[in-house]
Amino acid sequence: MDIFNEVLNALMVTVFIAVGAACLTWAIAIALGLAKTSRYRIVSIAGNVVAELSRGTSCYVLMFWLYFILPFFGVRLDAVFVGIVAIGLNAGAYGSEVVRGAIKAVPTGLREAAIALNFSNFDTARYVILPNAVVRMLPPMCNIMVDILKVTPLVSLITVADLTFVAQLYRQVSGNPILAFSALLVAYYVLSSGVIYVFKKLESSLVKGFSGTRRV
Repeated sequence: MDIFNEVLNALMVTVFIAVGAACLTWAIAIALGLAKTSRYRIVSIAGNVVAELSRGTSCYVLMFWLYFILPFFGVRLDAVFVGIVAIGLNAGAYGSEVVRGAIKAVPTGLREAAIALNFSNFDTARYVILPNAVVRMLPPMCNIMVDILKVTPLVSLITVADLTFVAQLYRQVSGNPILAFSALLVAYYVLSSGVIYVFKKLESSLVKGFSGTRRV
């Protein structure tokens, strides 16, 4: 067993799934978050219903259902794709509440100023509400991104050769569970630390940008 190449490939698979699920999470979170805050009642209700259904569904069970049950209806999906979709849907539902809260937290004075300047609803959302909301949503969304990374080991249960899958394989071949799972623990800690570092840098950059704008 070429452990180095196996681990490298598994690392790439894990990162690919985490990044894919993170992108889907952001898209779903923003879409549902905006829907929840819509002035149109039917849109708001639909956003809340979809979010609650996704949030109330186990990511583990959803992943199994998509991969093992859909084939009975003639639909076969790639295991990696299933992992991304299941994790993204589940995390996106939680993220939608972060987006909703961040939008609601934007000071009313900013909205009133946009109205006074005769901004359209689209321009108000684009230039006033969302830029301010993004700064507020970054810390909690960072936690969700880390959680996404920590959930990726579930994909090993649907035959995806991620880091956890390879660690299990190495344990069986070598008979050394201490080394296998200690290395796995360190790997996920390093990856999680990287995610946290990136978000802190991004948050710091955005905060400085707002400060600079105020000074001007």
